[in-house]
Amino acid sequence: MPEPIRLIELAARSVADLGGVGDKREKALAKTGITTVLDLLTHYPRRYLDRTRQSTIEALEPGEEATLLATIGSVESRRTRQGKVMVTARISDASGSAKLVFFNQPWRQRQLVNGDQVLVFGKLESFWGGLQLTNPVVDPVGDKVGRIIPVYPQSPKAGVTSWELCEHTAEALRRISGPRARGLDDPLPADLLAELGLIGRQEAFEGIHRPESLGQAASARKRLVFDELLRIQLSLVRAKRELEASSTGIEHLVGPALPSDRPDLVHAFTERLEFALTGAQERCVAEILEDLAKASPMHRLLQGDVGAGKTVVALSAMLAGVQGGFQGALMAPTEVLAEQHHLGVSALLDDMVVEDPLTLLGERELRVALLTSRLKASDRRKILLDLAAGTIDIVVGTHALIQDAVTFSRLGVAVIDEQHRFGVEQRDALRHRGPDGRAPDVLVMTATPIPRTAAMTVYGDLDVSVLDELPPGRTPIVTSWAQGEMEEALVWDRVRQAVARGERAYVVCPLVEMSDALEVRSAEETHEELTGGELSGLRLGLLHGRMSSDDKEEVMTLFRRGDIDVLVATTVIEVGVDVPEASVMVILDADRFGIAQLHQLRGRVGRGAAESECHLVTRLDLEGTDEELSSDARERLTALVRSTDGFELAEVDLDLRGEGTIMGERQKGINDLKLASLRRDRETVAKAREVAIELLDRPEGLGGLESLVAEVDWFLSEDSDYLMKG
Repeated sequence: MPEPIRLIELAARSVADLGGVGDKREKALAKTGITTVLDLLTHYPRRYLDRTRQSTIEALEPGEEATLLATIGSVESRRTRQGKVMVTARISDASGSAKLVFFNQPWRQRQLVNGDQVLVFGKLESFWGGLQLTNPVVDPVGDKVGRIIPVYPQSPKAGVTSWELCEHTAEALRRISGPRARGLDDPLPADLLAELGLIGRQEAFEGIHRPESLGQAASARKRLVFDELLRIQLSLVRAKRELEASSTGIEHLVGPALPSDRPDLVHAFTERLEFALTGAQERCVAEILEDLAKASPMHRLLQGDVGAGKTVVALSAMLAGVQGGFQGALMAPTEVLAEQHHLGVSALLDDMVVEDPLTLLGERELRVALLTSRLKASDRRKILLDLAAGTIDIVVGTHALIQDAVTFSRLGVAVIDEQHRFGVEQRDALRHRGPDGRAPDVLVMTATPIPRTAAMTVYGDLDVSVLDELPPGRTPIVTSWAQGEMEEALVWDRVRQAVARGERAYVVCPLVEMSDALEVRSAEETHEELTGGELSGLRLGLLHGRMSSDDKEEVMTLFRRGDIDVLVATTVIEVGVDVPEASVMVILDADRFGIAQLHQLRGRVGRGAAESECHLVTRLDLEGTDEELSSDARERLTALVRSTDGFELAEVDLDLRGEGTIMGERQKGINDLKLASLRRDRETVAKAREVAIELLDRPEGLGGLESLVAEVDWFLSEDSDYLMKG
């Protein structure tokens, strides 16, 4: 008996092999992104028309959606004032009549022929005393009466209708599952499918494209969604397992492995803090120390909300390496953030003593250094020599840390802050800087929380630690939304009041300088206007990414010292900038920013004892005017006013923008999420990861599942290098 057809075999079969697909149709399908039979079968319906529920025009109430079997009457076409084409047609059945209206669809005049009987699916509206359906779906009757009809995504320019896609898909399924066909292979064992309550794959493809009921379509979707998510999770977890197996790490001296005559730097560090660690910090430190004690290199993500205390956790990780004679490195994406980290780390570790890692015969003061491109040549040479000699214990820097000239004596723990701002190669470079061919342990951090299910998919090849608790005593930030000029004027009054109390403020703009293309305020323009206008008499500073490193550092120093009252800046201050006296954040044209960015900017205040506030300012006036904000912008700003919880906001962001933008760079090459949604399928993401781990941890691994392995390799081949590097 011939072997069933593997799914990836269909990737080698052209749609031109199907009956009814000639040269012209083949080119049209290609414009829709369909060139193979696999492309066709994974071009899933976006919705269904339930033609089993037909109505008459008279029985249909305004606002109801249904299918009508009607006859086309008169058809007319005219241009609107905006120059667009509007096609109207009169339809009727035995019970009454209604009007069809199509905007900017001139081809409808050719499709709608007086006297033809058609199926119309849409929502009835009462308009100017008559009944109307706007932009409904219209199909010839054919064999569609009494059936569930799939509606496919289609490109108007391609010239392929949803019904034609339906016919081609039906032909492809006949070739696979007809009486003389080989059938479609199912890569998952029958007992696993039964345990998960999933139908077979062939039944799933039949059910998604030619369902006999909406319930069957739902069961089909459930199976195919699981397949997509399982492939991704298998690829991620397998990459993690292979990295652990192929790399030799460092067994750090932590916990019971630390000799009694060695100082426990992690304990000493937490004891000298002026505050107790939160439960979340203690949990994350314990998870990291457990990793550091293993021979395989750590590969962990630490994500936490703004102000959750990631730096303390990262320092604990690096000190665990230092107490065993290794070095720690903290890499930040910008010089401003690196310099801020260096100040903070140096203050926290001031006067801490460490055993000399070279001789282990004496003690010396723990040494922290800063390495960025703005250092003088002589200072840079000295730091490079000391790093190579091992007399620097912790180095903080930018991508300058991974340049060829930098040699570590014994790099043991590398921390990468705001890791999403680094390229894969930059993050990977630190992994090859360990001693004696051993890989240093790597901790990547982000202050941009993403939902748990997205983290499983985006960072599935990392272990994840979550700081989901804020330290006690954090000053709450009151957020308001100022709409229009009158409310904005009140914001500047609030800034003046804060400065009068001895506090400081940020004003953030979307652009550095004016743009003819975008009607948004620039930092340079705003600085000039505020200096001579609303904030005249106050000391204003300007900070943006185009300034030289020296100028940026000078401005930040003046602001920290209190010689600048109000800092007008771009998003260069988005992360890491910590000035406890800053209590007011003003974000101009706030509708131009995403939720995560707004939340990060807001987190620059509320870091001291003063009550803090964030004002989201938009130029457009209130709802109901000619210039309204988009509904998404309104939802974003409303969410920021309502909540200061970064994880809650991440869920809102996922719902608003979808997983594509959440996944960002890591989604490049992952073309497998055609049906699954991280929003709708949260439970399935978790189940797919659980199953992936179970399959990979079997004694035989993925042995006996060759078809599944081939699918994972084929679907995610573009990502194989990426996923291995993390």
